[in-house]
Amino acid sequence: MTKKKVLIIGAGILGASLAWHLSREGAQVSVVTANPPGAVATANSWAWINASWGNPEAYFRFRLESMNRWKRLAQEVPGLGFNPCGSLTYDLDEPALRRFVAEHARWGYPVRLVEPDEIARLEPGLVTPPPLSAFAEAEGVVEPVQATHALLADAGVQVLVAEVHGVSVRNGRVAGIMTGEGFVAADEVIVAAGAQSARLMATAGVEIKLETPGGVLVHTDILPPVLSRLVVSPRIHMRQTAEGRIVGGTDFGGSPIEAGPDRIAEEMMALIRQMVRGAQNAQMHRYSVGYRPTPGDGLPIIGRPAHVAGLYLAVMHSGVTNAPAVGAFVAEEILTGERDALLAPFGLERFSAG
Repeated sequence: MTKKKVLIIGAGILGASLAWHLSREGAQVSVVTANPPGAVATANSWAWINASWGNPEAYFRFRLESMNRWKRLAQEVPGLGFNPCGSLTYDLDEPALRRFVAEHARWGYPVRLVEPDEIARLEPGLVTPPPLSAFAEAEGVVEPVQATHALLADAGVQVLVAEVHGVSVRNGRVAGIMTGEGFVAADEVIVAAGAQSARLMATAGVEIKLETPGGVLVHTDILPPVLSRLVVSPRIHMRQTAEGRIVGGTDFGGSPIEAGPDRIAEEMMALIRQMVRGAQNAQMHRYSVGYRPTPGDGLPIIGRPAHVAGLYLAVMHSGVTNAPAVGAFVAEEILTGERDALLAPFGLERFSAG
């Protein structure tokens, strides 16, 4: 039987997960990327794996499914870099924090309120424990570039580094893509190109609204182990990488850049030195500026346009959290025609209805 030829544009964490799941299910997969794998949005992610506050229940359910799939992937893919370390979240006022914990506990999320004595036991690296925090024990982190490379290596797929000019459509069906290295034919094309996704979909006659807000993350020099959890505080969010660097931002994707990235990075370094025991003399290794692909309503776009057969789009902020579920469900839909019910709220049709 002839294998379906699937071409993925984008080699971030989403593209890598798509490649792994599709190849595992028997597709002939190629990946085309303008940059080295994991080098753009993925490299600039805080990489928090969560189904935390601020999302409607349908999106919470999707994220929770993906969290569970991260655990399975970690058992199947060598060197993934997944760490289910748990998180302490206290960047809400007390009434909002209590509402968040009560609502998510009703939804079946393993989260509970903890007070200073327990916070100090859970995260001894905090100089001053807050009066109240939410502890989500199932949340975690992955080293995103490491995970991208691990998935691609385990999938054994071909990765072509080339500029992608557009998607080629003939008689209402995808034929392949146009690249700086020439035309590449495919039965199916998946656009998972982050901030470039709107431009590429437009070449196939599909318009989407995509915002790309910038964010700064600060990376310290290598420190001894000083943080064991993700810490989501009102002034900064922090985690320590497997390598030993503390990565900080002031929102989930990095700090807004309007005040100037140099100034923001220095302010975050000052907070790290003040808040983390053992980091008083930490120095900045670098700061990074990432641009987060965010659909117009803030929710993922995962699905096909109505008028171009063989074309699929997967674009979202929170790509690191969602990567395993996206990979599994998109592979199933492309290879069997069956669309998982958890994808129902995230199709392109929601932007064109009416």
